[in-house]
Amino acid sequence: MLGAILALSAGGCSGTKSGTGGTGSMSMPAPSTTGSSASTVTVAIVGPNTSRSFDPNPAPAAQGALVVWHNMDTTPHRIVMNDGSFDTGNIMPGSSSQTMRLSSSGGSYHCTIHPTMMFGSINVATTEPPMPPGY
Repeated sequence: MLGAILALSAGGCSGTKSGTGGTGSMSMPAPSTTGSSASTVTVAIVGPNTSRSFDPNPAPAAQGALVVWHNMDTTPHRIVMNDGSFDTGNIMPGSSSQTMRLSSSGGSYHCTIHPTMMFGSINVATTEPPMPPGY
Protein backbone atom coordinates (compact mmCIF):
# COMPACT_ATOMS: atom_id res chain seq x y z
CA MET A 1 0.00 0.00 0.00
CA LEU A 2 2.80 2.43 0.80
CA GLY A 3 4.36 1.59 -2.56
CA ALA A 4 1.48 3.41 -4.25
CA ILE A 5 2.26 6.53 -2.25
CA LEU A 6 5.99 6.55 -2.86
CA ALA A 7 7.41 7.95 -6.05
CA LEU A 8 10.73 8.19 -7.75
CA SER A 9 9.93 10.72 -10.42
CA ALA A 10 11.67 13.01 -12.87
CA GLY A 11 11.51 16.75 -12.26
CA GLY A 12 11.84 19.01 -9.27
CA CYS A 13 9.43 18.96 -6.42
CA SER A 14 7.82 21.31 -4.00
CA GLY A 15 5.75 20.28 -1.04
CA THR A 16 4.14 21.49 2.13
CA LYS A 17 6.86 23.08 4.22
CA SER A 18 6.30 22.01 7.76
CA GLY A 19 9.69 22.75 9.28
CA THR A 20 8.02 25.31 11.51
CA GLY A 21 4.94 23.24 12.31
CA GLY A 22 2.92 22.44 9.13
CA THR A 23 -0.81 22.42 8.82
CA GLY A 24 -1.30 18.68 9.07
CA SER A 25 -3.13 18.58 5.73
CA MET A 26 -2.71 15.46 3.62
CA SER A 27 -0.69 16.73 0.70
CA MET A 28 1.95 15.08 -1.40
CA PRO A 29 4.63 17.11 -3.16
CA ALA A 30 3.56 18.54 -6.48
CA PRO A 31 5.75 18.68 -9.58
CA SER A 32 7.69 21.90 -9.92
CA THR A 33 7.57 24.12 -12.97
CA THR A 34 11.19 25.17 -12.56
CA GLY A 35 12.39 22.61 -15.09
CA SER A 36 14.93 20.87 -12.84
CA SER A 37 16.29 17.67 -14.36
CA ALA A 38 17.15 16.03 -11.01
CA SER A 39 15.03 13.13 -9.82
CA THR A 40 13.04 13.38 -6.61
CA VAL A 41 12.92 10.65 -4.01
CA THR A 42 9.91 10.60 -1.68
CA VAL A 43 10.41 8.71 1.58
CA ALA A 44 7.38 7.87 3.73
CA ILE A 45 7.78 8.17 7.50
CA VAL A 46 5.73 5.30 8.91
CA GLY A 47 6.59 5.43 12.62
CA PRO A 48 9.22 4.55 15.21
CA ASN A 49 10.01 0.91 14.46
CA THR A 50 13.76 0.84 13.63
CA SER A 51 14.66 -0.23 10.09
CA ARG A 52 11.00 -0.15 9.01
CA SER A 53 10.50 3.44 10.15
CA PHE A 54 10.92 4.72 6.59
CA ASP A 55 9.75 3.38 3.26
CA PRO A 56 11.83 2.75 1.23
CA ASN A 57 14.83 2.11 3.46
CA PRO A 58 17.43 2.32 2.17
CA ALA A 59 16.12 4.70 -0.45
CA PRO A 60 17.82 4.52 -3.86
CA ALA A 61 18.69 7.85 -5.48
CA ALA A 62 20.59 9.25 -8.43
CA GLN A 63 23.50 11.64 -7.96
CA GLY A 64 22.19 15.17 -7.41
CA ALA A 65 18.71 13.90 -6.50
CA LEU A 66 16.23 15.80 -4.41
CA VAL A 67 14.57 14.21 -1.40
CA VAL A 68 11.35 14.89 0.46
CA TRP A 69 9.96 13.06 3.50
CA HIS A 70 6.19 12.60 3.90
CA ASN A 71 4.93 11.92 7.45
CA MET A 72 2.40 9.06 7.33
CA ASP A 73 2.61 8.65 11.13
CA THR A 74 0.36 10.23 13.78
CA THR A 75 3.17 12.11 15.54
CA PRO A 76 5.66 14.79 14.43
CA HIS A 77 9.13 13.77 13.24
CA ARG A 78 12.31 15.71 12.48
CA ILE A 79 14.74 14.13 10.02
CA VAL A 80 18.42 15.10 10.08
CA MET A 81 21.23 13.78 7.90
CA ASN A 82 23.95 12.31 10.16
CA ASP A 83 26.58 14.45 8.41
CA GLY A 84 24.60 17.60 9.28
CA SER A 85 23.97 18.48 5.62
CA PHE A 86 20.30 19.20 6.28
CA ASP A 87 17.53 19.19 8.84
CA THR A 88 13.85 19.00 7.89
CA GLY A 89 12.55 20.76 10.98
CA ASN A 90 9.40 19.26 12.50
CA ILE A 91 7.19 17.47 9.99
CA MET A 92 3.64 17.28 11.29
CA PRO A 93 1.42 14.24 10.60
CA GLY A 94 0.19 14.25 6.99
CA SER A 95 2.70 16.92 5.93
CA SER A 96 5.87 16.84 3.87
CA SER A 97 9.31 18.30 4.41
CA GLN A 98 10.88 20.90 2.19
CA THR A 99 12.54 19.46 -0.88
CA MET A 100 16.27 19.16 -0.22
CA ARG A 101 19.24 18.36 -2.45
CA LEU A 102 21.27 15.35 -1.38
CA SER A 103 25.02 15.46 -1.07
CA SER A 104 26.75 13.58 -3.86
CA SER A 105 27.16 10.50 -1.68
CA GLY A 106 23.75 10.36 0.07
CA GLY A 107 24.17 8.93 3.54
CA SER A 108 22.45 8.04 6.78
CA TYR A 109 19.77 10.00 8.60
CA HIS A 110 17.71 9.78 11.78
CA CYS A 111 14.71 11.33 13.52
CA THR A 112 15.94 13.66 16.25
CA ILE A 113 12.72 13.08 18.21
CA HIS A 114 13.21 9.26 18.12
CA PRO A 115 16.98 8.89 17.47
CA THR A 116 17.38 5.32 18.74
CA MET A 117 14.22 4.02 17.04
CA MET A 118 14.14 5.82 13.68
CA PHE A 119 17.03 5.81 11.24
CA GLY A 120 17.63 5.14 7.59
CA SER A 121 19.86 5.78 4.63
CA ILE A 122 19.86 7.02 1.07
CA ASN A 123 22.09 5.15 -1.35
CA VAL A 124 23.27 7.30 -4.23
CA ALA A 125 24.24 5.55 -7.46
CA THR A 126 27.61 6.87 -8.60
CA THR A 127 27.15 5.89 -12.24
CA GLU A 128 24.28 5.36 -14.61
CA PRO A 129 23.23 1.71 -14.84
CA PRO A 130 23.98 0.09 -18.22
CA MET A 131 21.16 -0.06 -20.74
CA PRO A 132 19.77 -3.57 -21.32
CA PRO A 133 20.48 -5.11 -24.74
CA GLY A 134 18.06 -4.07 -27.47
CA TYR A 135 17.63 -0.43 -26.42
